[in-house]
Formats: sequence, C-alpha cells, structure tokens
Amino acid sequence: MRLLILGGIGEALKLAHTLASIHTVIYSIAGKGRIPNLPCQVRIGGFGGVDGLTTFLRENQVQLLIDCTHPYAAQISHNALQAARQADIPLWAYRRPAWQPMVGDDWRFAADWSEIQFALREFQRPFFTLGLEPLRHVTDIPSHQHWLVRCLAAESPISSHMTLLCATGPFTLEQESILLRKHRIDVLVAKNSGGGAVEAKLTAARKIAIPVIMFDRPRLPVADREFTESGSLTNALFFIG
Repeated sequence: MRLLILGGIGEALKLAHTLASIHTVIYSIAGKGRIPNLPCQVRIGGFGGVDGLTTFLRENQVQLLIDCTHPYAAQISHNALQAARQADIPLWAYRRPAWQPMVGDDWRFAADWSEIQFALREFQRPFFTLGLEPLRHVTDIPSHQHWLVRCLAAESPISSHMTLLCATGPFTLEQESILLRKHRIDVLVAKNSGGGAVEAKLTAARKIAIPVIMFDRPRLPVADREFTESGSLTNALFFIG
C-alpha cells in the first residue's frame, strides 16, 4: 500500500522506519528541524494548502494518508482531512496524549496569547518554549520583565528585554534544571505537547517549584481512525494490504 505520513514528531519517524519494509512510504516534514535519514522517500516543505496536498495525493497514487504531526500543527491536520476527502482516501491520525499535572505542579492554563500575557503579569523572568510566537511580541514586553525564548532557529530580535536561545532537543533533566537556575526563571510557558522528548522541562520546573503557564491545545478534526498509542497504529498498518 502507498502511504503518506505527515510527520514532525518522534513517533512519526519510528512509524516510517517500521513500515518502510512492508509498504511504499512517503514521509513528509516541514523542514524546520533535523532532516531525517529514513529508508523511504522523504519530502521536505509544504504542499501549498489543501489543493496542493490533494494534487500530491492523486499524482503519487497515495492510498492512505496518516496524520502524525505535532498536536499544535492544527492547520496541516485540517488540511489533511479536506485533502483526504477530495482525493477519496481514508485519513488515519495519531493523537498524542496530553500531559497531566502531577503532585507538586502549579499549572495555569491559557487559551491564547492574550491570556498568556495576563497570566505573566506577576512574573519577571519567563521562559518561553512556544516556538516563534513570542518573537512577534517583542514590543509588548513589560519593562519589569526579561524573556528567555527557546526555539529551533530564528534571527535574534533587537531587545534588551529578551534573550534568544536557538537549540534542538531533547534536553535532559539536568540541562533543563541548570538552564532554569542560570537564567533565574520564575515561570515556564509551554505547550502541552505530550510525549517524553521534551517533558524534562516540566519535571525541572516541578522540582524547583516554578509555575507553568500551559498553552491549551487547539481543536483537531476527527479522522477516520484515531490512535492514542503509536504501537496500536503500527500494528493496524501491519494488517492492511
């Protein structure tokens, strides 16, 4: 069977590695992080919206579309559903379970940027792990705050109130703990990405008793089949022709 995997998370890479020996797999990634070395075709870059993805599915005779993107990549998930419908093929999706607060956690939830700003008003040295979004608000930084922003890659904005840290995880608990202490962080701003690759920052915040402002997940479309365990998705794909 010809599969297109919309990737971007570790589970997607493992899925592509496993399935490449039994299916014709195309693995697609936006290209913002490391380029994976896989035993299958790897496609880098966007598709050009729903129409572009639909065209790609038809031209490459894809028989099953698998959405294995980041939980916050809502736009591509919505595009995937529409494109699958237009190409008349099924859409399967892996929906990574969200993190849940543990004993000792102090989480405050925010649905959008304005709620994040409101929740930050009492703090001085926030640490953002939201990607590029904070860089769009450099001029909004209150005079009493200094922001530490970690993302994959970006040009450093001109501001004495922001420090940009370009780095690629995963990061160990020791690394995250050192980072929080070094920069005197008093609040962590994070996405509820789930998984274990970037969870160490939450453990570090818990151990140091630093509050977490947790950015709510976007609502994702309902696929034809959804899996919350990557192993279950892999097993299901072993038994299709």
